[in-house]
Amino acid sequence: MSIKMDRLNTLFVEKISEILHNDVKDKNVKFVTITDAKITNDLSYAKIYFTSLDDDKRKIEDTLNNASSFIRSTLCQKVQIRKMPEIHFVYDESLEYGKKIEGIIERINNEKQN
Repeated sequence: MSIKMDRLNTLFVEKISEILHNDVKDKNVKFVTITDAKITNDLSYAKIYFTSLDDDKRKIEDTLNNASSFIRSTLCQKVQIRKMPEIHFVYDESLEYGKKIEGIIERINNEKQN
C-alpha cells in the first residue's frame, strides 16, 4: 500500500474518532474505539474497524452504520480529498483473537510448569 493511502487511513481513524467523541449524540457509541481504516485505492469505499467495551457488538455496529451518512458528511468538512468514500463499520475481532491466543499460550506454559 502506498504511503499516501497509509496516511489517509490514519487520518480517517483519527477524524472519525473525534467525530464519534464530539459530534455523535448517541450514547451507544461513546465507548467505541476506532482501531483501523481500510480505504480502497479508488476512494470509493472505506471499511472502518472498531472495538467497544459494550458486549452488544451487533447493536453498536448497526448504530454506527445507520449514522455513517452523518459521519461521512462531517468527515467531508474535516478531511479534504477529491472523493469521500462510502463508509462501512465492522467490528474488529483481532483483539478478541489475540486474547484467545494469549490464553492458550498461558495455559500451555502453566501445564509445562506443573
